[in-house]
Amino acid sequence: MKVIALEEHVLPRDIIEAAGIDIGFRANKKAAQLDEMGEGRLRVMDEAGIDIQVLSALSNNVQALEPAHSVAVNRQLNDRMAHTVLKYPDRFHAFAALPMTDPAGAVDELERSVGDLGFLGAMIHGQTRGIFLDPPSVRPILAAATRLDVPIYLHPAPPPRSVIDTYYSGLPEEVEACLSTSGWGWHSETAMHVLRMVAGGVFEELPDLKIIVGHMGEGLPFHLDRIESMLTPVVAGHSLTVAETLRRNLYLTTSGYNTPTPLLCALAAFGVDHIMFSVDHPFANSEQATTFLQSAPVSEADREKIAHGT
Repeated sequence: MKVIALEEHVLPRDIIEAAGIDIGFRANKKAAQLDEMGEGRLRVMDEAGIDIQVLSALSNNVQALEPAHSVAVNRQLNDRMAHTVLKYPDRFHAFAALPMTDPAGAVDELERSVGDLGFLGAMIHGQTRGIFLDPPSVRPILAAATRLDVPIYLHPAPPPRSVIDTYYSGLPEEVEACLSTSGWGWHSETAMHVLRMVAGGVFEELPDLKIIVGHMGEGLPFHLDRIESMLTPVVAGHSLTVAETLRRNLYLTTSGYNTPTPLLCALAAFGVDHIMFSVDHPFANSEQATTFLQSAPVSEADREKIAHGT
């Protein structure tokens, strides 16, 4: 069975150090694996039975740089990923990193990455300086993705300092860092981000826009019926309900989730045609993820769809 992993991160150390960027506590712990884009990464894939990784730069700190600096560094990251794809064309593809502080520059970089470099779409890391993806200022980027017929993978990012201070302060440093990100905060914020896009009419204006989120849907499958009953009545003038919109425009990956209950919930809420395999390398274990894929309580036809078909 062919296995494609969609949320597999890189961060070339030389580019980040030259740009003077602090990658943060969590990424620093995985810096060597993020920097590895060759034989070491291929060994991990081979041992786990992964045929293809779709690379994405862990670029939340880069997308928020001052516009000119962000454009330059994101371009370097995309060129480095393109070099890896060119070197190993049967094993790697890539999602573009975008300079979100410069919407026009982000459109140009998305068009270059898809048109010239052959990338499959883009990854955007949460909000940028407090700006989510629903305001009109961001719409040209989403319209470009729709026009190019490529998805945007919406990945979590660390919350703003004000959110950390309100919700996560007063705890040991490592606990605060985990609870505000991978231990809880990332998932609730990304789910809220998607719902802002629905409520803000993004998918009414761009009905063909495809958004991908990881971590088995960031909690949205579990809460979908409640969201539908509470939010749909107050989101007026839309052609579809909130749940109908999500089931049309949103795709989920399994990244970091390797137990049956979340998968079965996602399948029940969104259907197998909207669920795809991911690992979240190097923050999750590739072999554990593929072992779960092979043993998950689904039909063989559905397993093939999750692994590579969708």
